Amino acid sequence: MKSIKVSILGKQYPLKVEDHEEENMISICKYVDERFQTYRQQLVNQPESTVMVLAALSIAEELFEARQDTSDLIKNEEVMMKKVNNSLSKLLEGIRS
Repeated sequence: MKSIKVSILGKQYPLKVEDHEEENMISICKYVDERFQTYRQQLVNQPESTVMVLAALSIAEELFEARQDTSDLIKNEEVMMKKVNNSLSKLLEGIRS
């Protein structure tokens, strides 16, 4: 385990990560910080907790949309593979006849 410090909305957070996770975790923290900063600029008069919750909800929405897109791609791939398999089966039957 490795200890790193990340900054989100100007506050330092210590994290423990596996060596192979460090670069990815730093990228994730930078992304979260950027989103929080964007929301903070747009919601100047709102408390920091509100800014963080709204930004977190926005990030969660992106995640859910990405998961749905991935699920849709997998379903489409399965449908295509069935069509290809059916076509190949018919082609092989034609060759055998």
